[in-house]
Amino acid sequence: MLCYYGKLSIFCFILGSSIAVLPEVLSRLKINVPEVYVNAIWLTHLLQYAILNVPLLIAFRGFSYQVALRAAFLGYAFGIGATISLTAPLSWQMFGVYITVLATFHYTEFLSIAWINPSTLCIDSFILNHSVAYGVAACSSWIEFMLERYYFPMMKEPSFVSYFGLTLCICGELLRKLAMFTAKHNFNHIVQSEKMENHELVTHGVYKICRHPSYVGWFYWSVGTQLILQNPFCALAYTLISWNFFHDRILNEEITLLNFFGQDYVDYQKEVGTGLPFISGYKLNL
Repeated sequence: MLCYYGKLSIFCFILGSSIAVLPEVLSRLKINVPEVYVNAIWLTHLLQYAILNVPLLIAFRGFSYQVALRAAFLGYAFGIGATISLTAPLSWQMFGVYITVLATFHYTEFLSIAWINPSTLCIDSFILNHSVAYGVAACSSWIEFMLERYYFPMMKEPSFVSYFGLTLCICGELLRKLAMFTAKHNFNHIVQSEKMENHELVTHGVYKICRHPSYVGWFYWSVGTQLILQNPFCALAYTLISWNFFHDRILNEEITLLNFFGQDYVDYQKEVGTGLPFISGYKLNL
């Protein structure tokens, strides 16, 4: 059952996305509003988002406010992304799609934990502050997109590559969330160093296909975001950096899993691969 913070996040995400699309909706309905409201659109969004935070600050405190603030922010980003993808010039539309994909990923990470393992729920469950490297990678992809769009705008128009990237993101997202809901209370964003009493070795569902479906999904989602943007340099960089990150992560995690489950995990390794290319994990017989 979804906990209180999960329900709160849904309300704030929907509230944020609804307010974000308000200028476009009012314009389409031809409702009379001050001209500056729809013409100075970025100023409008800044003011709307600032005003949105006032009732959140009044209504919530502590952890509830932190959840509400982040969920509303991601909802607002989702709304802006959806608007851009549907109304902006062709060279901007896939950037809008990218924003919706990014906002959806981070929000559903929190929502999934709120559903399957609420006892471990924290602000880091949004994984917005994953790492400095993650932030640098995201900013680099935005810079590449802006520069290439400025000099080669046709390069950023929707194409087979961008739609393939979107498909990759959707499939990766679904695989990751499927893994989370299959593992349930066994899933945690942080690699555990101590075995809990209810910690079980999960080998059914998507875990029959690969040992680390959540990492597989995240890896292909990550690469897919850069294909959506049609960023050739970041697509290559994301592939290499993500591969290296998950190589090390899987290695460290499997050492822990072998300590937790011993021969059962050794047998599981023999039957099922990691799911990522050229990553075999930690093997005792090496």
